[in-house]
Amino acid sequence: MTENSPRKVLITGGTGLIGSRLSEILIDSGYEVALLSREPAKSSHYRTFRWDPRAGTIDEAAVPYADYIVNLAGASVSDGKWTDERKRDIMTSRLGGLALLHRELAKSNHHVRAFISASAIGVYGDTADTVLTEETPPGLPTHDFLADVAHQWELAAEPVAALGIRTVVPRIGIVLSTEGGALPQMARPMKLGAGAALGSGKQYMSWIHLDDLCRLFMAMIDDDTWRGTYNAVAPAPVTNLQFTETLAQVLHRRLVLPKVPAFGLKLALGEMSDIVLASQRVSAKKVLAHGFAFEYPELRGALKSLYAGE
Repeated sequence: MTENSPRKVLITGGTGLIGSRLSEILIDSGYEVALLSREPAKSSHYRTFRWDPRAGTIDEAAVPYADYIVNLAGASVSDGKWTDERKRDIMTSRLGGLALLHRELAKSNHHVRAFISASAIGVYGDTADTVLTEETPPGLPTHDFLADVAHQWELAAEPVAALGIRTVVPRIGIVLSTEGGALPQMARPMKLGAGAALGSGKQYMSWIHLDDLCRLFMAMIDDDTWRGTYNAVAPAPVTNLQFTETLAQVLHRRLVLPKVPAFGLKLALGEMSDIVLASQRVSAKKVLAHGFAFEYPELRGALKSLYAGE
């Protein structure tokens, strides 16, 4: 890489919510971006390399292309009920990709300077109002599928760090965007006049605006001092009731329904109800201490930016 050539970032899971926005922001900042995909789209704006983590195959030119790799690959936890087959897919789609990347990074024909590998705050399990830091041990995986997935995801990134490649693991909170994720699903009933807190409403939600998350990823790419695990959440977690009330105010709607009972959610969603019923009060102190400045540190400002035209 010469002094003036653009730095090259290879993104797995690059067509998802985070990857799509991150690609745009990187390009705007002068990076070159390529995607690693199972089904390269003919219409993609980006150079795309093919891989198939299940089959253990990858384009031999993919990893040698990159100065940095951002690993976001993994089946969505919020698409469809958690059948045994779905749960297997959620787990293996993460672990297979990491095993394949480790295999390629163990070779000597690349110049990858840093590896950013996503995890999730689900790793902590359901922890009521305990303040969670990066030092908090993972939740008990035997009782909590999301904790197990995130923990295994992180363990699968450790062999890459063992190769001597600077490895950063952001534990991502609830990503706020109108383009996908949890927010549109929460806003939809509210816009129809049927908004309500979920479960007790006391469970903590640790969130982050999509643009702040992408800027955090860029900081992790840019600055060699980022290393290890970080909570990728805004500094002001809120309860589900506070979140619901703030969203209603920003959308100029009233909350008319009583809380949606936990048993009803469990009936409708099965184990997947853990996503909205688990409480995680996650600290952003480590990220702040590293000098990262959030554009949207407070929920109201984040939601107003997303629903400016409403």
